[in-house]
Amino acid sequence: MKFGMIGAGTLSQAIASHPLKAGHDVIFSNSRGPDTLAELVERLGRGASAGTIADAGEADFVVLAVTWSRVREALDLLPSRPGRILIDATNQWAAPPPAAVPDVLDVGGSELVASLVPDTRVIKAFNNLFGPVIAADPVTPAGHRVLFHAGDDADAKSAFRAVAEDFGFAPVDLGPLRMGRLMQVDGPLTGLHAVREDVPHPVGLS
Repeated sequence: MKFGMIGAGTLSQAIASHPLKAGHDVIFSNSRGPDTLAELVERLGRGASAGTIADAGEADFVVLAVTWSRVREALDLLPSRPGRILIDATNQWAAPPPAAVPDVLDVGGSELVASLVPDTRVIKAFNNLFGPVIAADPVTPAGHRVLFHAGDDADAKSAFRAVAEDFGFAPVDLGPLRMGRLMQVDGPLTGLHAVREDVPHPVGLS
């Protein structure tokens, strides 16, 4: 599979580490053009490449991982592609930490993202986890790292869940996209680095 990253910062690289480790192709993009990503691509090695936002938008899974102030600009450069799966990993910080000033909206951040790309199936995920936690092995001694997600399209969520499980995460479906608000800025799931304990089935029971 191919993963397209809109944004090439810490969050984008943390998420991309999993498909790269699994042998998939990842194309990074940013607002400054592919030439500015040569060093990153060389460092990440096999499977990593650079392109435009339009190039990244042709991937099987597209990840939006830019600062909130650049969301509209980035999505304006994303050509129409009905049915595209876009994983929204953004947080609606008008001023990000350490200032930590939330952008107060009438709707959730992912609902706004979905309104800007109406032909796209949007899934909210990853934004409640800290970058180093995302990049770490999701299979821990205690169990599998929980990956909360939300979305309105059942088929898109099923595809996302299969990929997340392949990476080693324990995906937990929060329901429709509006439930992604639970993961936003001051939501109750923000910074919750939960692990699903692996409990073996008792011998002799089905």
